[in-house]
Amino acid sequence: MRWIRAAGRGLLVLAVITTGCVASGARAGEGSGGGRGPLTLATAGDLTGYLGSLLQGWNRTHPAERVTLVELPDSADETHAQMTTDLRGGDRSRFDVLNIDVNWTSEFAAAGWIRPLPRDRFPLKTFLPPVVDTATYDGQLYAVPYVTNAGLLLYRKDVLAEEGVPPPRTWAELEHDARTIAPRYGLDGYAGQFLPYEGLTVNAAEAVYSAGGTILGDEGARVTVNSAAAREGIGFLARGFREGWIPKAALTYKEEESKQAFQDGRLLFLRNWPYAVAVASAQGSRVAGKIGAVPLPGPDGPGTSVLGGSNLAVNTHARHPDSAARLIAYLTSEPVQRQVLTRGSLPPVRAALYEDPALVRRFPYLPTLRAAVLSAAPRPKSPHYDQVSLVVQAVVHDALTGRQTPEQAVLRLARELDAIARR
Repeated sequence: MRWIRAAGRGLLVLAVITTGCVASGARAGEGSGGGRGPLTLATAGDLTGYLGSLLQGWNRTHPAERVTLVELPDSADETHAQMTTDLRGGDRSRFDVLNIDVNWTSEFAAAGWIRPLPRDRFPLKTFLPPVVDTATYDGQLYAVPYVTNAGLLLYRKDVLAEEGVPPPRTWAELEHDARTIAPRYGLDGYAGQFLPYEGLTVNAAEAVYSAGGTILGDEGARVTVNSAAAREGIGFLARGFREGWIPKAALTYKEEESKQAFQDGRLLFLRNWPYAVAVASAQGSRVAGKIGAVPLPGPDGPGTSVLGGSNLAVNTHARHPDSAARLIAYLTSEPVQRQVLTRGSLPPVRAALYEDPALVRRFPYLPTLRAAVLSAAPRPKSPHYDQVSLVVQAVVHDALTGRQTPEQAVLRLARELDAIARR
C-alpha cells in the first residue's frame, strides 16, 4: 500500500508543522548510550509534496539535530524491501528513525532492528486505544503510533438519494444496490483494492473479520483461518467478481487507482481510506459534493475495518537515539497531529482531535472514522508478516479470479500459513 493512506493507506507521508515546539519528556535514548545530534528519517515517497519544506521548520529550530529526509518508493512493498535491506546492515544502516507500516512493527522488533521504547516517555493515553496495540510486540512498546486509519465505504449520496435508499449496512444491501442501482446510472457497483499487493491483504482480512473470523492468533504462532467465517468473507468478494457487480478492472486497483475510478464518476461504492474522501471531495472532482462515507458493511450489520497507518520507530543502531525520541515526541504532539489532519488529510492518533468541533465541521467524516478505528482490528500479527501477507495475496487473488473456490482457498491458506508459523 502507498503511504498516503491513506496504507495505508497502510504507510503514511509524514506531516510536520513549522513551529519549533517539541513535546517534553521523550527521553527514550537515555541510558542506552544515546545523545543528541543529526538524524536521518526514512519514509515512503512524499506523495503530497509538502514534507520537505515542512521539515525545514524542525531543522531551523533544532540546528544541532537536523533531520535529513530519505524518501523511498511510494509502494509499501518496495519500501519494505529497501528498509529491511538497509537494516540488515547493522551499524552500517543509514536510517535513524523509520516511518513504518503498522504491521511491520512485529517483524522489525522480532528481528532486532528497532529498539524498545519506554511507555512513560510518550503520551499513549491520549491516543485512540486500538492504535497503541499496533506499536507493541510481545508486550513491549517498539514504536509510537503516528497516523492511524480505518477503511470506510464511500458512496454516491446523490445517486442513493435519487433512489430513496440509505447507504448499505449489510453485505446483502451492498450487493443488491451494486447489482441493481449502479447499472441504471452507468456505474460499476463496488470496488476495493484487489491487485495482489498489501492492499489485497487488507481487503481480504476485512472480509474475514467482518464475518467473525480471524487469520492468525498468538502473535502468529497459531493459524485460525480455516473457518466458516473465512469461507464466507472470501466467498463474498469472489461472488462479486463472478457476478459482475465488482468490475474485473478492480483486480488491477491499488488505493490510488480505485480512488481515481470513484473520483471520475465510475463507481457507486468504494472501499478506501479516509484520504480518498478528502481528495475526491476537492474542487475540480467530478463527484465533489456528492460523496458520503459510512462504516464498512458486514453480513448482518457494520463490519470490521483493518487498522492502517504508520508507526515511528528508532533503529537499534541509531546514532542519536535521544534526538530520535525527541523527534518522535514532536511528531506525535497535539499541534503536529492537528496539522497531520488539516494539511495532510491523514487521520491523527490523538483522540481529542476527533471531537474538536472546528475539525468536525471541516472534516465531517471524523465521527464515522473514529467509530471505525475504535472497532477496527489489526492485520495478523507475525514476526514473518511479509511472508504471511504474500501468501494471503496470492491465495485470495486466485479465489477472486476463479482459479480456486473459496473453500479451496481457505484450506490452502491454512496449509501455507501453518508452514510459516512453524518456522
